[in-house]
Amino acid sequence: MTSVVNFQAAAQHVASPDKQDLQALTQLLGKYAPHDGDFSLAGDAVHVVRSSVQHTETHYMLSQPSICIVPQGAKRVALANQTFEYDHSKMVVYAAEVPIHVTITQASVAAPYFCLVIPINPRALNRLVLTVFPHGVPRAEKTRAVYVGDASAPIVSTARRLMDIIHQQQDTDLLVPHTIDEILLRLLRSPVGPAIAQLGVSDSHAEKIANAISWIKTHFTKALSVDDLARRVGMSTSSFHAHFKAVTQLSPLQFQKVLRLQEARELLRSGTTDVTSVAFQVGYASASQFSREYTREFDIAPSKDI
Repeated sequence: MTSVVNFQAAAQHVASPDKQDLQALTQLLGKYAPHDGDFSLAGDAVHVVRSSVQHTETHYMLSQPSICIVPQGAKRVALANQTFEYDHSKMVVYAAEVPIHVTITQASVAAPYFCLVIPINPRALNRLVLTVFPHGVPRAEKTRAVYVGDASAPIVSTARRLMDIIHQQQDTDLLVPHTIDEILLRLLRSPVGPAIAQLGVSDSHAEKIANAISWIKTHFTKALSVDDLARRVGMSTSSFHAHFKAVTQLSPLQFQKVLRLQEARELLRSGTTDVTSVAFQVGYASASQFSREYTREFDIAPSKDI
């Protein structure tokens, strides 16, 4: 189980998000997500995800560095061997692009699942890090891929104001970035701030691992040399391997394999090609090895998943 963190500073009174804020945020999200799906707002500054049905099947996707607030409904997420759930009482921060398994566990037509996703821009974060930590970022634990904890009432309240600004459509281009900055500032001032700050620190281990993840995403069909990738991002092989696994819960080769299998599943379910062709297309040299690993990952043979 992912260890729980506290998104409220020690000096703050720990309070649950205000019910009125949650209700207002739900209503506002409903205006911009009129049906199930993923919607981008304010020039891709925020995303709204809606589902009016519970999932009977796990969905596989890559998380993005972001803050996720769920004012209504609930979701279960699995990363490697860790599983966590969150709803209106919890808040999640994804600090890296990692393969996750997602299941909507609470949703209905009358009360859809809503999630407000606020992407974390490393450049914007770096600018705020210099403000919050003018004398340098304090030592922190190694950056993890996911932080989950009790929802921060001030952050939820600010998120409601963010959606109000988008809804009012007055000076949106000026006010939305400042309101997102406020949310990031509150996050940096929380107990996990020093760890989250690593995402915006140039040449930090977190940034190097993010660069490695980006490279693997682009070249996942190619043969992967961990030694070469470590040199590419400026780390020793041992340090790179340790930090990569600390963040993603996977080794670089395991990470590549998951990307290959997820892409294969998309191709198979599109119904445009056969199992052997897909195996070679995503980088496998052996169709039989592909079938074994696919079955192990998804609990179904690729030939039956088309």
